[in-house]
Amino acid sequence: MRGAVIHAPGDIRFETLDDPKILHPTDAVIRTAVTCVCGSDLWPYRGAEPVGGPHPMGHEYVGFVEEVGSAVTTLTPGQFVVGSFATCDNTCANCRNGFQSNCLHREFMSACQAEYVRIPHAQGTLVATEEVPEREMWPGLLAVSDVMGTGWWAADAAEVGPGSTAVVVGDGAVGLCAVIAAKERGAERIIVMSRHEPRQKLARAFGATDIVAERGEEGIERIRELTGGIGAGSVLECVGTAEAMRQALHSARPGGSVGFVGVPHDVAVDGQELFFSHVGLRGGPAPVRRYLPDLIDRVLTRRIDPGPVFDLTLPLEQVAEGYRAMDERRAVKTLLTP
Repeated sequence: MRGAVIHAPGDIRFETLDDPKILHPTDAVIRTAVTCVCGSDLWPYRGAEPVGGPHPMGHEYVGFVEEVGSAVTTLTPGQFVVGSFATCDNTCANCRNGFQSNCLHREFMSACQAEYVRIPHAQGTLVATEEVPEREMWPGLLAVSDVMGTGWWAADAAEVGPGSTAVVVGDGAVGLCAVIAAKERGAERIIVMSRHEPRQKLARAFGATDIVAERGEEGIERIRELTGGIGAGSVLECVGTAEAMRQALHSARPGGSVGFVGVPHDVAVDGQELFFSHVGLRGGPAPVRRYLPDLIDRVLTRRIDPGPVFDLTLPLEQVAEGYRAMDERRAVKTLLTP
């Protein structure tokens, strides 16, 4: 098969790879329907994370079951499935507590920008749709496998509820999906921090009520101006930088909650400051599997459509251009079609 391989920062190649095979009885192999480039893929692409030796890339996927291991009894070849970037057996104590992304047998997917993918712990990880969805729904379902599920986790962790005010820090695909999540969870006011007009328009289309373009102290002050001088009850940090975390913590009111879902890079939290702020802080890798049945249903019933976060579609063989476009902010998120 063919798939994306990173060799060094800025060096993505489309190469011939070994076909995935069933290695364990709990595995499945799927044929990729659509896949994509994630904002977190840009960390190694930009040299912010070590690349090491050449290795495959990608952790978002939907597709068709090709083959299942002998222990997989709930999936059959031909089914259309949606999975998570973190595999899980969905039976261990952590899974039963709703944190499947901390499954005791967790593996992180890392080779999904390819024509075929092996899925460990397939029975716990994958959710099959009743029928093969219309192609126009594939992008929305692909978003559910990570960015929509992660945006939902951000809203959940930040305790967004009916009538609440939510601030979304970050206008990438996760931040934009967090706007959808905040709206679905009943937020009355959704303030998005964004300096990019195309993303601002999409945020408003998804349900944002206010846009704040300022950053740093000016951005924090602007949030306070919009929230009666005290900050918001729910803040969704969807970037992972030190600046974004500081922006989030200082945008929350006393007693408010921050959900942080951006993979942290050089982020440090002052314990004294957090202690006296009365702000709650929760985050981590999104337990996407917890939300999959609900989010899949919302997409299939057309209640939500996160698909528009994919503003560039390319054939999988042009994956390198997909990375370049996102790195240069010419695209929010690149959809790849095998």
